[in-house]
Amino acid sequence: MEQRRRRRGNPYVLIVISIAWLILGFIFLPAGASAQTPLPLANWQYSSGEVLESLRGPLPDWRITLGVGAEVQPDFPGARRYEFRPSGILDIRYRDIAFLSDGEGIGVNLLHGKGFRAGIAVSYDLGRDTHDDPRVQHLRNISPAPEPKLFAQYFLLPFVLTADLRKGIGGHEGVIGDLGAYVPLPVADRTFLFLGPSLTLASGRYMQSYFGVSPAEAAASGLRPFAAQGGLQNVTLGATLVRLLGDHWLLAGEGAAERFLGDAAASPVPETRAQFVFALNIGYRF
Repeated sequence: MEQRRRRRGNPYVLIVISIAWLILGFIFLPAGASAQTPLPLANWQYSSGEVLESLRGPLPDWRITLGVGAEVQPDFPGARRYEFRPSGILDIRYRDIAFLSDGEGIGVNLLHGKGFRAGIAVSYDLGRDTHDDPRVQHLRNISPAPEPKLFAQYFLLPFVLTADLRKGIGGHEGVIGDLGAYVPLPVADRTFLFLGPSLTLASGRYMQSYFGVSPAEAAASGLRPFAAQGGLQNVTLGATLVRLLGDHWLLAGEGAAERFLGDAAASPVPETRAQFVFALNIGYRF
């Protein structure tokens, strides 16, 4: 690990860091999540705890976490039908500089230090397969697509504040962003809970892709025509629980409840305005 130069902090900063060590139990592991949008997870859950690792001191050159598990999620955004799918953890980080993650994508922390990180990455959107459910089978397919993004996270005791902005290249071709905050809570010995909300905003192109219905699609599907406008898309409350099982093994559970807002809620495509997701993975950290 490259030794970062230690700067002389003022007493307030030293007190904050000391309190954080006591509250956070000296250890946090990024939980790792399944693939990116449109899963109804709070966006911060894709990297929960990562920004707090810098509070522990110098990081090792490499941190690698691999895992497998299962998840339950809606068949499409707003579906009443849920299905079980395999899930997993793939999280590889070089110092606090670069990462390859199933949740965050591949990226670089351009700014990083004790309790903050910001940078650029390429994540991905899973799209929508209209063959999966009769309600959307006459709507357009939305192809999976890469999403270049800007992101930032900042630890302001006792919260971690998060923000990101990403653009679809292909697929929905829209712009989508998230504002979130979560609080890390040590609930038991070697067990940690991350809990907080997230607010999602999206451009008109993104909203029309997922929630709009063209006249031709309305005639084929029986849904009323709907032109979706940009704005608020949803609010999400997420919870991630990490249980350390020794020095290397961990159990990570993630759950979130999401409620559509704005034109996402007014659209005829969703069968319900509220949905949830739950995933459970067992991982090994090298």
